[in-house]
Amino acid sequence: MEQDQNKLLCQLNAFTRRNHTLDEVYLFDLILCDNEIDRDGDCFSDAALAELQKRFVGVTGIFDHDARSGNQTARIFRTEIRTDPERKTKSGQPYRCLCANAYMVRTDGNADLIREIDAGIKKEVSISCAVGRQICSVCGSDRLKSPCHHIKGRSYGGVLCYTTLDGINDVYEWSFVAVPAQRGAGVTKTLGGVQTDPEKELLRKAYGEASALLDQLTEDLRKDVIRLCYRYGENACAKALADSTIHMDAGALSRLKQSLLTGIRTVEAQHAAPQLTQPDTAKQKAQLTDYRIGGNAKTEG
Repeated sequence: MEQDQNKLLCQLNAFTRRNHTLDEVYLFDLILCDNEIDRDGDCFSDAALAELQKRFVGVTGIFDHDARSGNQTARIFRTEIRTDPERKTKSGQPYRCLCANAYMVRTDGNADLIREIDAGIKKEVSISCAVGRQICSVCGSDRLKSPCHHIKGRSYGGVLCYTTLDGINDVYEWSFVAVPAQRGAGVTKTLGGVQTDPEKELLRKAYGEASALLDQLTEDLRKDVIRLCYRYGENACAKALADSTIHMDAGALSRLKQSLLTGIRTVEAQHAAPQLTQPDTAKQKAQLTDYRIGGNAKTEG
């Protein structure tokens, strides 16, 4: 443990004007990004993660991508790529993430921020970088050079549409944000890359599996809603409503599905009752065999 901390301290002091001790600095670990498909329908390629690993060493951390010098709060001094072969992304690839060690100098001014990080209040992060290629998963075209008509989040012939980000040109900063595009990006509990708690690792894996299951259920729900949108034929309104589902979460999709089902049942009920019904009793059947001529009733025999 002490050897690992001393090694990290040596790497940290490469960015300082004088050597700092562990008592002077606050260290924390974070996941900057991964190769999972994010909320915007994008993911990083393995080559992009490798390039980001090199470029993010020494990059400053700020708040909400507000690039003012007074907004600087921390700096990255070490990065690494970690692979979880037992975990698969939505695209079926082994899960990989770019991890980093960051530091702050302990001051009276950032004492509250340090407490918020320790308490999990300041947790989620987002990165800012420039990419040279945005590859469509369906047709393989570079959206930056030749945009295609495929919509991220929809499936085409069983192929999920998303964009792979590649060709990293530059990195700018990383920020503490409220809602990151990448669900897994944020401060982690492991400090300095030392051995993790097995129980926490099991919980993390269970959370990842539950998150993947929720994403799959949401996607299935979205497909159900799209089918309901086109229940009575395709038109401009139905298409617009179906396309809007890509921006809805599970709750919104569930409410829309219930509303569509209610409307469909109402329409079907209005056309369900036939004008002529079959007789249910023997008496009614007998009455149907009677006929009248001149006011006298006779029965066929």
